[in-house]
Amino acid sequence: MDQRFILVTLLVQLGVAAAISSALVRSREFHSRLFKEEGRSNRDAAILALALSVPYGLGVQVRFMVANFKAADLAFEGIILTGVIGGTFAGMLGGALMSVPALYHGEYLTLPFNLLVGFIAGSLRELAGKWADREDIWSFSPFIDLTIFRWIKRNIPRPRMDWQIAFFVVILLLQFARMELSQAFPGQLFAIYSSEPWVLVAICATAVMCVAIPLKIWNTTRIELKLEEQTRLLLEARLDALQSQINPHFLFNTLNSVSSLVRVDPDMAREVIVKLANILRSLLRKHDAFCELREEVAFIDDYLDIEVIRFGPEKLRVRKQLEPETLDWIVPSMLLQPLVENCIKHGLAPKIDGGSITLRSRLLDGKLLLEVQDDGVGMGATGFWDDIGRENNGSGPSGIGMANVAERMKVLYGDAGRMTITMPKSGEGTLITLELPMLESDFARSAADRIYSERSRTRA
Repeated sequence: MDQRFILVTLLVQLGVAAAISSALVRSREFHSRLFKEEGRSNRDAAILALALSVPYGLGVQVRFMVANFKAADLAFEGIILTGVIGGTFAGMLGGALMSVPALYHGEYLTLPFNLLVGFIAGSLRELAGKWADREDIWSFSPFIDLTIFRWIKRNIPRPRMDWQIAFFVVILLLQFARMELSQAFPGQLFAIYSSEPWVLVAICATAVMCVAIPLKIWNTTRIELKLEEQTRLLLEARLDALQSQINPHFLFNTLNSVSSLVRVDPDMAREVIVKLANILRSLLRKHDAFCELREEVAFIDDYLDIEVIRFGPEKLRVRKQLEPETLDWIVPSMLLQPLVENCIKHGLAPKIDGGSITLRSRLLDGKLLLEVQDDGVGMGATGFWDDIGRENNGSGPSGIGMANVAERMKVLYGDAGRMTITMPKSGEGTLITLELPMLESDFARSAADRIYSERSRTRA
């Protein structure tokens, strides 16, 4: 075989290895099993082996179909990858599957050799867990000189075996055995071979590179997924913290109302306690940060019953203008209660003759609009509150509840959600408008996971 043709073939092989690995990692099913380090079942290993066998096996078939296109056949490297990632079972299964095209064309030595390669690669995976850490598999580098330097430096005080060096040496030995067998049994096993020493070195180096390139590409995606998972967990913790701020805040204000009624009207205080028990029972049943609007409205009804008892029906009147088609929309739980509480505390309580609170819901341009309006003394603030928490640190007229709602809106929806505080057309009171995008109603996932999956670019 012409030496220049061999070198071109080797260069093309590097590109083919990168193309195959990049295409495979786009599949969610593939990378979910690829990165499942613990608890991978035989079924997962079989699916992983099958996923890798399809492109690498097709490459073997292309070698027979297209004359002088030897670069397509990377089955040897593919079997090593399958074994070192999936284990002995996956490696041998992948070796058998990738041998099918070669067996069909009469290369009968391919099957036993591929099974041996898959077994050795799978055994190396097991050794990685004993010698060091399986993270060494993903950090494998073809630049062995740096690895040798680190190994010598680390082993001077305490000698031990280095897995990456062992993996590097095994690839070279298997590649050398493959070339020798292909020369000893012509037509029974495929391998690119040259009698020139420097070309022989290039062939062996390419084999190592064609194993290292997919590992590097897949490890990059693996790191991205881990970072996204950490971000999702951080988002979930942030939501839990915000939710935990609301509940004690509401409980504190309600207990204050109860304490003011115990002496003057014990029966009414008992009724308030019963209502509060209903609310707390409802809160204990909430395991997610989202609920349907009808559930949120039912929660608000219990809260307003407590406030009506506290202020009296002549000073606190409640109106609801809710469109029926909005009641099935998914909204953050405990979203309306801080807004209603703010209207009562800062709008109606300072007003001698009290007033009314109006709740509205409607759909507009594919979004849900929620309005909480009072005809009290007004908040003296208008405009978009995109950063309300930082604007007044929860100490201004809006208090903890309003800042919390604004922060939750920002965390959950980003720029897609909006909270607006304006003066109603009547010229008195305050109108708070929430603009919420549509969310799916899959309660099986957590709030953070559901929101983050919509933002993530690597989740299918």
